[in-house]
Amino acid sequence: MPMIYQTREGDVLDAICAAHYGLENLAETVIGVLEHNPGLADKGAIYSAGIRITLPQLTQSVVTAPYSLWD
Repeated sequence: MPMIYQTREGDVLDAICAAHYGLENLAETVIGVLEHNPGLADKGAIYSAGIRITLPQLTQSVVTAPYSLWD
């Protein structure tokens, strides 16, 4: 279920996403949140107070085991 986050003066999206979703795949998470919030990227990197951001339920990407060149 999506959550609505209301910004405080000085909030930045990557910190909001890290606090809500965790640090794993943070870049992909930020992109997902931006896709669910049209116009959010136009507001700049540092937000003023009172911006409502929808934090959607994002699917966790599959992480594969690293390949070894030598077995």
